[in-house]
Amino acid sequence: MIRAQNIFIVGPMGAGKSTVGRQLAEALSYTFKDSDQEIQRRTGVDIPTIFEYEGEEGFRARERQVISELVAEERIVLATGGGAVLNPDNRRDLAARGVVIYLYCSPDQQYARTVRDRNRPLLETDDPLQRLRALMAERDPLYRQIADLVVSTEKRGTSSVVKEICRRLKSEAV
Repeated sequence: MIRAQNIFIVGPMGAGKSTVGRQLAEALSYTFKDSDQEIQRRTGVDIPTIFEYEGEEGFRARERQVISELVAEERIVLATGGGAVLNPDNRRDLAARGVVIYLYCSPDQQYARTVRDRNRPLLETDDPLQRLRALMAERDPLYRQIADLVVSTEKRGTSSVVKEICRRLKSEAV
């Protein structure tokens, strides 16, 4: 069914990586991991606090360490942070050690899903929608570069997305 022991989920904030990942792991009897949650567990503070004290650079260094460790595990579904693909080492490890699924949704849909979320330090700006558009322009090519499957979450429920992923994992040569 799957060529690799792991499934890695990439995509922008608000695409549903954690929600879909959790249900996908359950459907496949895999262990679910979330790189952002792992960083928070290890540091004892939330992501905005890490950004406040260490900046994005400090957060990305922590993210790199966590991803390098998690990709070595077996039978996991890993939801990565939206910016994890910025690091070429992360892209290399994700592509080499599992099936990469890119959950796509438009910046408008991301905005609708994240507008009230105060745990999004990259959106602490006067124009969060414009920020989401800029992030998508930068990151979409990187998501697509390593993706084995691209699945839209645009205006879709989680169970529909999970069913599509399971069907495609069984039917496509990934």
